[in-house]
Amino acid sequence: MTAFSTPDLADEHPDVRAIELQFTNYGSHARFSGPVVTIKCHEDNSLVKAAVAEPGEGRVIVVDGGGSLRRALLGDMLAEKAAANGWAGLVINGVIRDVDQIGVTELGVQALGTTPLKTEKLGEGQRDVTIAFGGVTIVPGEYVYADNNGVLVSAVALL
Repeated sequence: MTAFSTPDLADEHPDVRAIELQFTNYGSHARFSGPVVTIKCHEDNSLVKAAVAEPGEGRVIVVDGGGSLRRALLGDMLAEKAAANGWAGLVINGVIRDVDQIGVTELGVQALGTTPLKTEKLGEGQRDVTIAFGGVTIVPGEYVYADNNGVLVSAVALL
């Protein structure tokens, strides 16, 4: 992966959009980027589980969990599956669990925080839909750039 910093990308490309949330970087990859696959769900990670089982091809899963801090949308087993299947990372408007294991998994993971509680698997949610959170609308196929400074969204590839 090409090294980048989100501040430099924002300076070079004034049309990028910054997600206005304070994410924490939990994955072993301090920076990650790729084309976006979107998931919209609330306290049910069934669609996340299905997505990470597919070939990732360097893409990034952006999950709009509504900002819920009650149920983890990602845990160690799903993170390991995502890494094994070639996903670059996940950006989660929600929380995760198993942070010690995720921290050594070859994957980028940004989330709002942590909880020990898992979700119920009800099969609810939507995939590949336009989502909006943190002041940014995100369309499937756009590009995400994430590092310890924040998360940027661009309509076109910047690297």
